[in-house]
Amino acid sequence: MPDTTQPRFSTASVPVLAQARRAAPWMAGWLLLMLVVAVAGRQATRELDVFQIMLMRSVMGMVLLAPLVRLSGGLATLRTRQLPRHVGRNIVHYAAQYGWFLALTLIPLGQVVAIEFTMPIWTALLAALFLGERLHRWKVAAVLLGAVGVAMIARPGGGGGLGAGQAIALAAALGFAVSIILVKSMARTEQAVTIMFWMLVVQSVLGLWPALAVWRWPSAAAWGWVVLVAVAATYAHYCMASAMRHADATVVVPMDFMRVPLTALAGWLFYAERFDLLMVLGTGLILVGNLLNLWRAPRA
Repeated sequence: MPDTTQPRFSTASVPVLAQARRAAPWMAGWLLLMLVVAVAGRQATRELDVFQIMLMRSVMGMVLLAPLVRLSGGLATLRTRQLPRHVGRNIVHYAAQYGWFLALTLIPLGQVVAIEFTMPIWTALLAALFLGERLHRWKVAAVLLGAVGVAMIARPGGGGGLGAGQAIALAAALGFAVSIILVKSMARTEQAVTIMFWMLVVQSVLGLWPALAVWRWPSAAAWGWVVLVAVAATYAHYCMASAMRHADATVVVPMDFMRVPLTALAGWLFYAERFDLLMVLGTGLILVGNLLNLWRAPRA
């Protein structure tokens, strides 16, 4: 159903480079915080079930969101006319997030995030189909170069096809793409803090029963890792929602390609995971794709 509400912010008349400049600081925050989530999430899953981690993260997130709610205008900011969209979006996002955390326990960090980056292919197509965003040749080239770079990093066929971890990460990527498109649609009329609040509420409700079924009291170390996940994930999603208010999805998502080499580097530093020539070459292609998208896009 078309959204007939007057948008609070539109990117339709904003040049691509101006969109990129506005979105870039928010995306830098997103990249750093998601790197923390990946490392802290893997550490937490060594002791706690994924369902428990996700519930604790959502409940803590509501407390962490309070200052942003106050800065954004108070409780009135949390009112929404799009509750069904929030619920639908967060059912998809919850499933994708569960798959992402589960994949962290099965395959290397860099590979989880690399496979996740099949997401921009789905996002670009969905944005063109449902949001009316232009899919010009430079955006197509950026997505294709990024996809090739990701394939070189992940090498999904190198071990005889996709294993369970790779398949779960791929399914999570598709879910995240749907979630991003729904966020972009809602961001036309909803503030970032509103989107965040309803994400935490809906996912807390969804995760309550499965988390209680596997609950165990965390050790002090596990508490520390879960708190890190909660803080980083809460403000990371605020950064992403804010970036989406300043730029088209096909501008924002290629910036997120940088998370692939950054996470691979973290895996190498903290877990001695593989970092070879193909990783370097794949990273180079990802960077070239970003440059094409941001500097060779039409100025209108």
